[in-house]
Amino acid sequence: MYTRRSLRLAGAALGGALLLCGCANHLPQRSEHEERTERKLLDHSVQIDVGEPRTLELPQRRVRINEQKTFEVTDFEVTRRYDRYTPYQPWRELYEVPLGAVAVVAGVGANVLNVVLLGSLPDSVTKDWINYGFAGLNPFMNVESNGRSQQNLAELQEKQLDKRMEYSSLPWAERPVMVKAGAQTHELLTDRQGILRLNLLDGPFAEQDVSRIGTLMLSVEDTQDGTHAEASLAVSHSLRGKLLEAHALIFDDLEDDEVAQWVHRVKRLSELGLEEEASELEQSLIELTRNDPELQQQFLQSLRKDAGRLAVDPGQGD
Repeated sequence: MYTRRSLRLAGAALGGALLLCGCANHLPQRSEHEERTERKLLDHSVQIDVGEPRTLELPQRRVRINEQKTFEVTDFEVTRRYDRYTPYQPWRELYEVPLGAVAVVAGVGANVLNVVLLGSLPDSVTKDWINYGFAGLNPFMNVESNGRSQQNLAELQEKQLDKRMEYSSLPWAERPVMVKAGAQTHELLTDRQGILRLNLLDGPFAEQDVSRIGTLMLSVEDTQDGTHAEASLAVSHSLRGKLLEAHALIFDDLEDDEVAQWVHRVKRLSELGLEEEASELEQSLIELTRNDPELQQQFLQSLRKDAGRLAVDPGQGD
């Protein structure tokens, strides 16, 4: 007696479990295709071009820095295939069963009519209605639904299409460069073109006695992979002898000097062979006297007479 009762309970539990769990209604498999490219870094180097000559005879120098990379590039065609299914939800049987019965009847009627019409009805009427109807009548399966379908990755295939080498050369743009000058090390930045503008009479060098520095050591490092490069730039003995005097001519107070002393500064820088610095000082003095036209004209005339320099106010065209 207990055995029979136990069997009935087990059967009822099994039926309830089937009703709650049900079966997934499988849909046609779906495929995705895409192309993927892998880039593998094979070589990375940095080049520091300090220019020629490799010994500084003038306080300013443009140093160009570039980095080169070599990549192995592989193209793949990737195909993914997905198994699709409609997950089972028991409560949907409340409306799918009656709709399924209607669909079966309609499908049978459509097939009978299709015989009379010599097969002119589409498969979506003669076949799909019946398939929908039987799926709806099945209490352990929901009908197909693309709207709530789910999918699992069934297969992944990769096919290599091409393999090649690629090379790049880019400026070391707006990145740090360490410059060791004597016992001090300064961090400078390149511009967007990867150019480092060194000026021993300006920036951090103006704060130390560069006349005692015989060599500048430049180094760069990529923090991502540790790529490192170094270069040296010698400072000539003659330039070192000019730097202290040139620094005083450029940076000593200008406003307390007379026009004759201004002209002397510009002329002396030119005599030292520092023509670029002489022109920069000349333009600074023109700008300084912009609000005093009489003093400015006196300075320009004295430049022509005593230093033989023809300077003009760049703001005259405004």
